[in-house]
Amino acid sequence: MTDSLLLSPGPVQVPERARQAMARALIHHRTPAFKELFLEVQQGLQWVFQTENPLLTLTCSGTGAFEAAMINFSRRGDTVLAIGGGKFGERWSGVGRAYGLNVVDVPVVWGNAVDLDLLGDLLEQHPEASMVTVSLSETSTGVLHPIEQLVEVVRSRSEAILLVDGITAVGVHDIPMDELDIDVMVSGSQKAFGIPPGLAFLAAGDRAWERAKNSDHPRYYFDLLRERKKQMQDGQTAFTPAISLIVALREVLEMMQEEGLEQVFARHASLARATRAAVIALGMTLLPDRPSNGLTAALVPDGVHAPDVCKTIRDVYGVTIAGGQEQLKPRLIRIGHMGFVTRHDVMMGLSALELALADCGHAVTPGVAVAAAQQSFAKQA
Repeated sequence: MTDSLLLSPGPVQVPERARQAMARALIHHRTPAFKELFLEVQQGLQWVFQTENPLLTLTCSGTGAFEAAMINFSRRGDTVLAIGGGKFGERWSGVGRAYGLNVVDVPVVWGNAVDLDLLGDLLEQHPEASMVTVSLSETSTGVLHPIEQLVEVVRSRSEAILLVDGITAVGVHDIPMDELDIDVMVSGSQKAFGIPPGLAFLAAGDRAWERAKNSDHPRYYFDLLRERKKQMQDGQTAFTPAISLIVALREVLEMMQEEGLEQVFARHASLARATRAAVIALGMTLLPDRPSNGLTAALVPDGVHAPDVCKTIRDVYGVTIAGGQEQLKPRLIRIGHMGFVTRHDVMMGLSALELALADCGHAVTPGVAVAAAQQSFAKQA
């Protein structure tokens, strides 16, 4: 099928206004026109992040922002406590080890939120720890870690700075960076911002920038002090940016502002509740003990192979969702509902999911998932 509904947990569907923006004639990135555009984008991103901290736009994926944060805000040999519990929480560990940092893994069962008592104990065992890392909305499991309590534990037990992967949390959940006293938070363009992959965003507070002055890691493209000076003072990037993506970003930031930030969060919560109700009605089990509103991660019924469901719903019914990773691959599906997804999109996706599950051998009462979602929306009206 040539047309498909993209309900993966990133990349997400790109709204028409953003697609039209990317089709405009290209402007040069060293012109007053780009500087004006870029300053608008900076202000819009600070509004979404709810911060007055310097906020940098990098031309890379979210993993690039992980790496930039790790090497700019630490020194060689520093101890890092990396909260696991999924593919992306564990990616922080991988980046740290690649640069020779002393990484202490904070073990978390996949599907569970972090054990705050364990984190506190490990911080006391490692008073030398310079940073703690977490993937706030763990995209591989659908878990949302308790950020307020997590910040409290880090602040009360250590001098470490907190690095937060907010890639599927920023623009989905209310995470006021300054109010919560988060040191570093990153996100990416292809999630709640609803544009193609290629941009990463990094905001950092004073504690982190003080650390950056003493970092001794080799770096060039990801030299954040240089990037901060160029972006925050000159309204330019140090290197060639993804110009068309930044044009599209301005458009979607305007869309978010037109909707209102509280309404954006409420829409994501509404879609999440309806999708959870629907998959439960289909005989599936939610994986996360504390679910994120950006995606629904659910275990398929016994006797059903999750990769078959993902393939069938895509190839036969034109809806793209995601499967599980690592040990969860045979059993987990992940349905994204972040960005500019609508109720109509979710209802179409759930209808296709019913058909795909039936094709894969699960006994489905026609309309059961759609009805559950409708009832959820009706209760929220």
